[in-house]
Amino acid sequence: MTTARIDEQAERLIIAGVGPRPASAVLAGARARVDGVITGGGKTWKAAFPLRASRWGGEELPLPSGSYRLAVDAVDLSAIESEVRLLPTLRISIHRADVEIAPPLDQENESPGGQAALEASYAAQAGGDENAVFFESFYGQSAGCNPRAIDRELARRAPGVTRYWSVVDLSVPVPEGAVAIVEGSPEWWRARGAARLLIVNDWLRRRFARKAGQKVLQTWHGTPLKRLALHRPGFDPRRMAAVVKESRRWDVLLAQNLYAERILKRAYAFFGKPIWTDGYPRNDMLSTDDGAATRAQLGIAEDEKVLLYAPTWRDDRSEIVDFVDPQLLAEQTDAVVLVRGHSRTLRPGKDHGGARVIDVTGFSETARLLSVADALITDYSSVMFDFSVTGKPMYFLVPDLEHYRGQLRGFYFDLAQRSPGPLVGSQDELVAAVLDEGVPAQYAERYAAWRRQFNGLDDGHAAERVVSRLIDLGYIDG
Repeated sequence: MTTARIDEQAERLIIAGVGPRPASAVLAGARARVDGVITGGGKTWKAAFPLRASRWGGEELPLPSGSYRLAVDAVDLSAIESEVRLLPTLRISIHRADVEIAPPLDQENESPGGQAALEASYAAQAGGDENAVFFESFYGQSAGCNPRAIDRELARRAPGVTRYWSVVDLSVPVPEGAVAIVEGSPEWWRARGAARLLIVNDWLRRRFARKAGQKVLQTWHGTPLKRLALHRPGFDPRRMAAVVKESRRWDVLLAQNLYAERILKRAYAFFGKPIWTDGYPRNDMLSTDDGAATRAQLGIAEDEKVLLYAPTWRDDRSEIVDFVDPQLLAEQTDAVVLVRGHSRTLRPGKDHGGARVIDVTGFSETARLLSVADALITDYSSVMFDFSVTGKPMYFLVPDLEHYRGQLRGFYFDLAQRSPGPLVGSQDELVAAVLDEGVPAQYAERYAAWRRQFNGLDDGHAAERVVSRLIDLGYIDG
């Protein structure tokens, strides 16, 4: 007989059974895995699985939400009875060998009726009177990008400001001194209405009821190559209405450069309101960070070559594109390969593994990965406009170029004519380009022109400029 129970105080899942001690026990999900600590033997045994984990040497946090599978060596888990338990940090459901981890919302608040009641209360509250900022990055899946860089500068300049971070669950690490609030919880709805300032890098999504004096800074999340919003292929009146409705919620829009300012203004019909063209706060650290701390955190030796593979998402698929075999790429180039999926592939996808392959899709700060990388491999991702701050080589793996450019999205300019690195169509072509020491010199002139147009304001002080504006305009009290 095999049984399961939850040790709430220690935040552990405990599987117990009769018989010889198993050799191994694992609780594995798409983005996290924990090994069970096995004790006992002879007549009975016990495997304890921590419901917290540390990634990349960071603090131990609750396991990410998602589906997990229990595997205990040579043990039949089909007799484990179903159980659902709500802990302060997560909700866990067990059914035989299947385990579901979810955010710590009780069934009443999580239900459609519960959310409707919380939303109605949010809409009715006065709000907008707390000297606080409500941050959200990529729909709460991370605490990174431009909002994180602004948070760090705000913490330094205005320590009296409360900093709330919207997160999908408590596995998302938030900046030091910030308050993590789980999306959909009563505190999330309250803070969203109470904060004087909201700083987000994507759509607000759920119904937004502006409070008196409340402001929204939309930082966006990249200089665009691919067509956005109103410029996307095909006429869709519902999409057009949604874009205009969303952009009217924003008081200020942040742009990395003048090119992005012009595109974003038209793509989101953002007319008559200010656009702050101040460079990107998320890139400030690229002027100062040598990557040593991040290398140590990821377990990469100082003398190892690092390739960062960071493709964008595709409108016609949910997971990261499979144009690269990371394990083979590591062998072919004698490098450590970092795999960085787009934020939209974080939840539906799964980590890549292998010798000298590290999946960093869930790593909060992309800029730290850019500092570590000796070269970037991307496709149509806006990361190209960030990595160019470093001046290091870029390679564009684009086997679906014609489909993406002609049907799926379309471009604002011809990448093939202006790219600061070679466009290749296969992994073999990519490896040949990476190993060719003469390639960077061939693209030096293009690269310099690219940096002049797109990185003139990425001088390491963008967050300072943004926070100074926020304080001077009275959006928050300094």
